[in-house]
Amino acid sequence: MCGIVGVVGNRNATDILMQGLEKLEYRGYDSAGIYVANGHKSSLVKSVGRIADLRAKIGIDVAGSTGIGHTRWATHGQATEDNAHPHTSATGRFVLVHNGVIENYLQIKEQYLAGHDLKGQTDTEIAVHLIGQFVEDGLSVLEAFKKALSIIEGSYAFALVDSEDTDTVYVAKNKSPLLIGLGDGYNMVCSDAMAMIRETSEFMEIHDKEMVILTKDSATVTDYEGNEIERGSYTAELDLSDIGKGTYPFYMLKEIDEQPTVMRKLISTYADSEGNMNIDPAIVKSVQEADRIYILAAGTSYNAGFASKTMLEKLTDTPVELGVASEWGYNMPLLSEKPMFILLSQSGETADSRQVLVKANEMGIPSLTVTNVPGSTLSREATYTILLHAGPEIAVASTKAYTAQVAALAFLAKAVGEANGKAEALDFDLVHELSLVAQSIEATLSEKDMIAEKVEKLLSTTRNAFYIGRGNDYYVAMEASLKLKEISYIQCEGFAAGELKHGTISLIEDGTPVIGLISSSELVAAHTRGNIQEVAARGAHVLTVVEEGLEREGDDIVVNKVHPFLATIGMVIPTQLIAYYASLQRGLDVDKPRNLAKAVTVE
Repeated sequence: MCGIVGVVGNRNATDILMQGLEKLEYRGYDSAGIYVANGHKSSLVKSVGRIADLRAKIGIDVAGSTGIGHTRWATHGQATEDNAHPHTSATGRFVLVHNGVIENYLQIKEQYLAGHDLKGQTDTEIAVHLIGQFVEDGLSVLEAFKKALSIIEGSYAFALVDSEDTDTVYVAKNKSPLLIGLGDGYNMVCSDAMAMIRETSEFMEIHDKEMVILTKDSATVTDYEGNEIERGSYTAELDLSDIGKGTYPFYMLKEIDEQPTVMRKLISTYADSEGNMNIDPAIVKSVQEADRIYILAAGTSYNAGFASKTMLEKLTDTPVELGVASEWGYNMPLLSEKPMFILLSQSGETADSRQVLVKANEMGIPSLTVTNVPGSTLSREATYTILLHAGPEIAVASTKAYTAQVAALAFLAKAVGEANGKAEALDFDLVHELSLVAQSIEATLSEKDMIAEKVEKLLSTTRNAFYIGRGNDYYVAMEASLKLKEISYIQCEGFAAGELKHGTISLIEDGTPVIGLISSSELVAAHTRGNIQEVAARGAHVLTVVEEGLEREGDDIVVNKVHPFLATIGMVIPTQLIAYYASLQRGLDVDKPRNLAKAVTVE
């Protein structure tokens, strides 16, 4: 959601900002803008739509050495140029970009900004008017910024420029991601390292309720009282080639294809040459001591938790419960005596999950973040972290992060099971089995043309569809239905096949697409096939995805058989391709579905 870029001290500021905004397109947005200054000469350009629309409005005269830019995902007010960032103060002196949600913006407007002429409806415009008002009242810029921060409540990442002193960018954050990029003779600010990786690989973290005074030569970090904080930098493990599409038409297809490589990367990271688990012993011990594991997540990561539940319980002998992070943040249920929280998040910045983590830390509950982004907020603030090593995921619809989460939790489960001396874990050759999973994925990927043809026949004109399955196939159905609806806009639901007769079968009409998932045992498969017959008898058009060994004549897609603990990975791959081709065949933007954002950084 939303993206911030900023630079101070580089005469190519416009190019740096625009390149950075293009790298942040994956986060989801509906408008964009930049402010660029060169001394007292400045330009403010905003546009509704894509970055390409903004670029078309930028002339050669929009140039300077300092600037800030933004991609906006509408919260307060519709997607209009007036609501697009950057926003200016009443006099036009101050320019601000902002990610997050200011919870008390109406109170601020009523108490401090009576008589101010506001051009839009955003909370951000309220913030910059507030800063400008404090300067008009006689405070210095820094004092005005700090006073505003002491009043503002909610989540925010701010980058502020004073048009009368364009050698400085003022930065602050709370609950919303922001980084400092350190260049050679110039410095930057960004929501995501990917935005500035072309310029630098050296970054500095900003923690909640910290400010940064950014010039071309320095990045001074302080708390809100002005106390300076020493902060080292880190090197981002990114490569420009990692975040490019290459020859692929869409990032989603590229990321689907990368999944065999991700599986092998996880093997090399979390197992040694002899197949021994390479998981931090402190994490293993913490899980051993827990009497219940609580997996907290949102969206696809929530589904990945379900896809891992059976495996975790059987290998660790510990009950596993799933929680929707947005619910648990405000409605924490009764917990066991020795809980452990596992937070799944591709970005490591999911605001709902962070709300749960804050409460867990207050309660002294040990926590583990499983994420793709080192140095992310959830990674920093959790007790422990396991990284996915999946490489940047740009497409809004998560694919490789989902399968990497399941695989990473498999390493954790096996390590804990071995430590407990559990025979089932000792006999589970995860390295070998995950290698077979990689091969299974490759086999499915080789059938793209066949899958695309079946999708066109089944889903090209439908308004709705259903996925059904039992056991772990039900968990895959949940993720498969989410993937289909989020990028093709087909109303799709994933159901436990046995629940059809308890109400859902009433929705089956002549021609309704139903995709049946069949893996696991012969008994479970037989029951699911019975449910498939029930919907077919009522006119449903059925497509089957079946694991090798359970297939019958007439089945549509057959995936290689893998270990039951890992079957949720193999079975999800064709459903990712089904969603991809359904979206592609409808002429939609596969990577940037409407109304959605990659990193959900507001609650």
